[in-house]
Order: sequence, then structure tokens, then C-alpha cells
Amino acid sequence: MTFFIPHKFGQHRVLAKVGSGTYNYCMRDVPILSDNYYHIYNRGNLKQTLFHEKSDYIRFLFLLVYLQSSVILTHTTRYIKNHLDKGTFGVKEQDVRDICEGKFVEIINFCIMPNHFHITLRAVTEDGVSRYMHRVSNAYAKYFNTKYKKTGHVFQGAYKAKFIASDNQLTYLSAYIHRNPHEIKEWEGRCTEYPWSSYQDYKINRWGDLLVAKTIVSTFGSYDDYETYVETSGAKEEWEDGEVLKR
Repeated sequence: MTFFIPHKFGQHRVLAKVGSGTYNYCMRDVPILSDNYYHIYNRGNLKQTLFHEKSDYIRFLFLLVYLQSSVILTHTTRYIKNHLDKGTFGVKEQDVRDICEGKFVEIINFCIMPNHFHITLRAVTEDGVSRYMHRVSNAYAKYFNTKYKKTGHVFQGAYKAKFIASDNQLTYLSAYIHRNPHEIKEWEGRCTEYPWSSYQDYKINRWGDLLVAKTIVSTFGSYDDYETYVETSGAKEEWEDGEVLKR
């Protein structure tokens, strides 16, 4: 078994060879490295629904966006209520600046679905992804079990992480993630309006420096060009067939 460890994003990298097979990077095999990109995803334990109502989606969205550093925002319920009432969390600008200055990770895109989620992250520090996901997963699991009077695992084991080996994969992954709402009947053909995705933020960013949408959008001439790419890519079907990993 021979390992080749990646260093710079954008270079061609082979992570592990066993016999004649080539295997994608897995965070459980070798440490996640800073300045590299990863597809992070997980679903509910036994495929259970993770988000039953609007307030659940808002809670997870808050955790996803604002737990990127060691900054602790108290009175989370107040922020959730503010979003329910006014459509915004109302986090102070200074708190946002503090979070951005101490990020473990950079969020490139995301999509929160009824029983699973996807996030693309750039690891800012060596332990950034694990620290971030520990904060997000634990906070939501505690909330979920308390609210729904459950015990035990909320998520189906540890989150999954796939190393993104090229610029093409990173761009294609963004299309795959942003096309996820097509699975939901009421959102079919309306992915750009789905509130629990970063798709709309690629046009008008709700989160400022808390979401680094320019990593993807800057590779296109305009947002309209990016939207055309997403809607014509067929990324959902091809990723699930494993084709994207060959690109």
C-alpha cells in the first residue's frame, strides 16, 4: 500500500493505491490537511427525518453558519425566534467579524434536506473540519433529542468526508449540492428559491464572509452562467453513479 499525501488544491493527487485500485481520500484514514477542500455529509440515524418543521431547519442553519470558530453565541433560541419573526438571525456585526477572524473552516456551499445534509468546506486549520463538525453535530443532536423527547444517536454514525481532488470536482460538487432540492416535489424546478441551501447566496449572499461563494462563482462569467451550469449539468444523477469522481 502506497500513500501520496496532497499539499495544494488544484494539483492532481492520488491518495492511496491498493493493488490496481485507486481510492478517494477518507478522513478516517489520514488526517485532514489545511487548505484543502472536502465534501461533508451525513443523514439521520436509520434514515430518520432530521428536520420536521421550519424551526428545525433554522436551528441547523444557524449552527452551520455561526459555529465556524470558537466564538460562542449565547441565547441561541433568541436568534432562532428572530429568524422566524423577521427572516434574519440578527447576529451583531462584531460577533460576525470575530467568527470570521477565527475560522476553523470556510463554507463554500451547503444544502439542508429533510433527512440529510451536504456541506463543502475548506479546512483552514489541520483540525478545523473535525472541530467544526463536532460543534454542529453535538449541538443539533442535543436540541433534537430534547425537543422530540428521544435518546440515542440522531445522525447515522460519524459524518462522512470526501476529499475534493480537483477544481472540476469542486465546481461539479457545487452543482450536485445545489440540485438536491429537486428531490422534494414542491421544490422541483425551484432550487434557486430553496431557503435551506446556499444556491440563492451565489446571487445575493445572505452571509457575507461567513460563506465563501466567490470560490465557485468567480470561475464563471456571471451568476446567470453559473445557474445555467447547475441546471444543465445533470450533476445529481452523475454524482450518484460515481461518474464525477472520474472527472
